[in-house]
Amino acid sequence: MARSGSGTTVDADYDDYDYRLDTAAHGSVAAPPGTTEPPAPAPSPSQNQGSPFETPHWGLPLAVVVIGMFMSILDTSIVNVAVPTIQKEFSTTTDDIQWISTAYTLCLGVIVPTSAWLGERLGLKRLYLISLVGFSVFSALCGMAWDLNSMIAFRILQAIPGGVIPVTCLTILYRMVPKEKLGAAMGLYGLGIVVAPGVGPTLGGYLVEYVDWRLIFYINVPIGVIGAIAALVVLPNFPATPGKRFDLPGFLCIATGLFALLLALSEGQDWGWTGYRVLILVAGSINLLALFVVIELQVKEPLLNVRVFAYWPFINSLLLISIMSIGLFAVLFYVPLFLQEGQDMTPMNTGLTVLPQALVMAVMMPTAGRIYDRIGPRWPAVIGLTLAGGGTLLLTGINIDMTRPELIAWMMIRAAGLGLGMMPIMTGGISSLPPDIVSAGSAFNTLTQRVTAALGLAALTSLATVQQAQITADRSALLPDNGASLDPRILAMQQQGAGGLLPLWQQLQVEVQAQAYSNVFLVAGICTLAGVFLAFFLRHGKVPSTGDAEPVEVG
Repeated sequence: MARSGSGTTVDADYDDYDYRLDTAAHGSVAAPPGTTEPPAPAPSPSQNQGSPFETPHWGLPLAVVVIGMFMSILDTSIVNVAVPTIQKEFSTTTDDIQWISTAYTLCLGVIVPTSAWLGERLGLKRLYLISLVGFSVFSALCGMAWDLNSMIAFRILQAIPGGVIPVTCLTILYRMVPKEKLGAAMGLYGLGIVVAPGVGPTLGGYLVEYVDWRLIFYINVPIGVIGAIAALVVLPNFPATPGKRFDLPGFLCIATGLFALLLALSEGQDWGWTGYRVLILVAGSINLLALFVVIELQVKEPLLNVRVFAYWPFINSLLLISIMSIGLFAVLFYVPLFLQEGQDMTPMNTGLTVLPQALVMAVMMPTAGRIYDRIGPRWPAVIGLTLAGGGTLLLTGINIDMTRPELIAWMMIRAAGLGLGMMPIMTGGISSLPPDIVSAGSAFNTLTQRVTAALGLAALTSLATVQQAQITADRSALLPDNGASLDPRILAMQQQGAGGLLPLWQQLQVEVQAQAYSNVFLVAGICTLAGVFLAFFLRHGKVPSTGDAEPVEVG
């Protein structure tokens, strides 16, 4: 046994490691290494043998897993394109129609923490099948919605399997793929995480503009059915653990805490970030999440094993994933918004403009996976974050006169960085965990992506709003409203009545919007480049095989 630094133990003896881990996690003394134990009701693979579900023929099962992941992520981005059309059909307000997305996000925050427990209780394969079928059924109901209330109700139901699918898919992958091949597998798996949000606006724009908005939900039905049939045939069976108890106190704490936090982030712009409702929700969320940690450390069968945070590589990967998620969703939100509002592009043309970045990521993801298997996550992450940060800073040149090729080139540079860095970072983090807590790591990984994306988007939107108000006031102060210094062109507009100043006002609004978004991209770019420092702490070198891995525990 060797010691590296204060409080950090690098343990090469995996049998002894399992013994200590079991004692810490369950509060009971396991049999010492070298003795024989009766078979447990659920598999608990040892570190030196790897998962018993590993198979050399994991390509086809992985493709089936990617189908489910792609479908669940695609739905989030494709729905955003249809929101204005749905608003007109249901004759509702902008504030009310946003609950189509808000309700879905809030339900995800509640259901994701239960995913690990459901996977152990029902078995991963069975849970995946149920989730695919459920997502397809509830998607069909969303397509049949007759008013806003029914749509919101069906979106809540859709979010239940939608929150389970990502965690289940990631856990299946880590149970099924040999550790030395995780990079290549995660490169393909990442197509669902990063490429789907880029394809969504294009596909959604086409369906909304040329067919019917309801097809954005109906399209999930055949995909889900085909995916379920394929999963039934090719996925290996993962035995369940029927006796595992449900941690109700822990669930109530984390579900309520995440619900309060996500609600505050969703409504903070309208309610006011310093308003009593937002402050109460944030304070309550912090206390409930702290109580959740205390409960999980005390119970014998925790809902989510918070001991995953004893591993620095996993913590570091979550920090880096947070940085990349904020930048990813900021670009996917603000660029299409400016193209439609500032340059009057149709949803279809907007989708075609952001599509090339998705294609770049589709090429880079598998490449990054193979690079990870050869040299580890450090250098792909360093180079990827540098490219992503540089591309985001290029987006500060956004303006009403920019050409489409310019914008596409900036986004492609940024997409190359995301495609190169995202999966090595995620793979390096989760692969540092022992197999029996990978499901908890997968759940925390999904929660991190969802919460930080919402948090980052809320903060950047608040910044953009403040910037727009300030820039408008500054520019207005530069224009004299009377006297000899009044611009003759403005005087001519005034003489035409109130409507005569409308073109000037519209031009001012677009320029102000462009400058505010430029500042948003500046902040996002600087944050992304700051992540390069953390990337240097990632592991370097070829990924160790299952028998040679050495976990690094902090504390």
